[in-house]
Amino acid sequence: MRTIWIILMIILLVIMNASAADVPWYVISLVGMEVGPTGAQFGYSDPADTRYCSRFNGTEIVQHCVETKSEYLVMWVRDGNYAYYNSKLLPKAPGLGDRDPLRETVEEAASKGMPVIAYCVVQQGGHFLKEHPEFEMRDVNGAPIGRFCYNSGYLDAMKGIVAEQLAYDIAGFHIDMLDQGFGPPYGCWCDVCRAQFESEYGRKMPAGITWDEDWDKFLEFRYKSSERFMQSLCAFIKSVKPEATVDFNYHGNPPFSFEVGQRPVQHADNADFVTGETGVWGFSALTVGLNVAFYRAATPGRPVQVAMQRGVRMYHDQTTRPLADMRWELLSLLTHGAFVTMVDKTAFDGALDTQAYKRIGKAFAEVHAKRAHFGQSPLADVGIYFSHRTRDWIGREKPSDYFAAFQGAHKAMVYEHIPWGVILDENADLDTLRRFPVILLCNAGIISPGEMELFSTYVRDGGKMIVTGLSGCYDHMGVPVQSSSLESLIGARFKGSLPSLDNWVRLSADMPETLRGGIDPDWAFLVKGPAAIYEPTGAQAYVELLKPYRTTRQMEGKEGTEWPMSADTPVGPALLLNRVGDGEVLVFAASPDYATASEHAITEARRLLAAAMDYLHPTRRVRVRAPLTVQSVVTDDPPARLLRVHLICYNSPPQTTPPNNRPYIIPGLIEDVPSYRAEIEVAAAIQKATAFNPETQLSLEGNTIHAVVNDIHEVLLISY
Repeated sequence: MRTIWIILMIILLVIMNASAADVPWYVISLVGMEVGPTGAQFGYSDPADTRYCSRFNGTEIVQHCVETKSEYLVMWVRDGNYAYYNSKLLPKAPGLGDRDPLRETVEEAASKGMPVIAYCVVQQGGHFLKEHPEFEMRDVNGAPIGRFCYNSGYLDAMKGIVAEQLAYDIAGFHIDMLDQGFGPPYGCWCDVCRAQFESEYGRKMPAGITWDEDWDKFLEFRYKSSERFMQSLCAFIKSVKPEATVDFNYHGNPPFSFEVGQRPVQHADNADFVTGETGVWGFSALTVGLNVAFYRAATPGRPVQVAMQRGVRMYHDQTTRPLADMRWELLSLLTHGAFVTMVDKTAFDGALDTQAYKRIGKAFAEVHAKRAHFGQSPLADVGIYFSHRTRDWIGREKPSDYFAAFQGAHKAMVYEHIPWGVILDENADLDTLRRFPVILLCNAGIISPGEMELFSTYVRDGGKMIVTGLSGCYDHMGVPVQSSSLESLIGARFKGSLPSLDNWVRLSADMPETLRGGIDPDWAFLVKGPAAIYEPTGAQAYVELLKPYRTTRQMEGKEGTEWPMSADTPVGPALLLNRVGDGEVLVFAASPDYATASEHAITEARRLLAAAMDYLHPTRRVRVRAPLTVQSVVTDDPPARLLRVHLICYNSPPQTTPPNNRPYIIPGLIEDVPSYRAEIEVAAAIQKATAFNPETQLSLEGNTIHAVVNDIHEVLLISY
């Protein structure tokens, strides 16, 4: 999709006698750098410590970025403490003296034809907030909470700050930290917000976290406050310099929730494109690709930028990852459809790590060599549905309870090499749903009447759905209901939910063989997660759902139930099949998606989802068989009649478990390139199959390609 869009834009520019230089930098770029200081980003730093940033040099930074073949530079110019240029509004980093790194950067970059993007922080406690307490958020009791209020005069202050930076002839802005905090205490209950809320909603603000209609309005007010601030700041920048690009760092995806003040779609599309970030430290090795797909679903047809770090642990350290580890994340992001910014944090004095730039240069060189193979339209056999309303009103202050099902569904599809995509409730319409042969509704507890109408039409017209756990079993405010909103689709009456998470499933011998997934019948296995008790009204019931045993002490409330007990007696069916018009709905009363992401994941839970896909969608265009450590992404280029199968291997040694911090284990760094076998079966006749890497061994047997791969990333080119 991105490749076609770029081609059309270039053709249009030629027709209009425009030059290629008029194409926005973010449309034609694949890799760039973000360079900034570290050591003063959090809290307060000593303005008298002139060692800080004494060697932070814009000319040197540009020269190193040019050597890496970076296509743009995001230059750090403002954080919560300092400006890194000659500002009349902000204190300057103490070690800079009379120097102006932004001026140095712009002048050097101009001679190299490199766009310079200003990195500018919005929400960061530090000297500026201390100097302007009138801008500070307040909690419900009126106490300051260390964040800027978006309804205060801070917007005007930000306009002044970005106007200063625009005077340097920069190409655009990357504006970070558009959040309202990442946890309690929540805001804002300042006098300005109270008056504005009452004016907009005709009622007073809730007196705290009430989870009622007042709180619903309060959440909406917070979302609107963030949106208005973003849109106003972007509009101001465009009014000063229309060609300047603007992107905001995005926090609408897991693990972020309502506290940040961002919805997945509402806060993704308020600038030229959306920017997100990854990192094993915050998102896990598995969700690097999921983040890209989430951003793309939030802004259909638009480029998406993702930032990754060169450091071993996270952004704000000065360590350097092995080249293989960098390559894995960089190529994963590109394969899933993003363009990528590598974040480099300098030493305390602003010095650069030359070894890091050598490794980054090698990684970027590989990207440029493979440039033609990124940006094509991905195939997706299943759309994983994300409900922000469920996130807010069932997840509430523990959104991981909902995220587990969404992330577990993704994990199952990745491990089983089933092409997947993301569907977001805010912008989903019938055309969106119809792009997917199967929709996976993973524990989406709140389903609105509008969503129900969409699902019903989709299924009646031949679509297939998988429904798990307690989907549809809550009302709009997250309160359990007696009658599920999905009953007409699933062909069963909802009788209630099990109060346990350690629930069990036992397959039956009379069920379709495809649905067994190779699991023996008459054997109970744990499927940890929420479970519903159903009474079929039209659906065909298979498989038993079993409640867990409870000890006497547990029943008396004297002992917890965190660790699973064994299976007790059946309480209802665990699998339902229901024909609706030309389509079909498959219901898991348990939650194999939640189980797959849980600490008690077993392979059988994942195989239930894979078997459901085989049953509902047996005629897939491409089937990949490869080790679980390998992710596969399949893209199609119809004009060229060319399929690309990207294989990305996460090759990392096993880790120990910190005794006081389980289960937050950072995977080991990738040092070695892997060697593995893969098979790719294509439904259409294969005309030719080649591999990008000459070392990869390929053989063709009918419509199946056998490959032996010896690298982090490989792309197979299949002509059909």
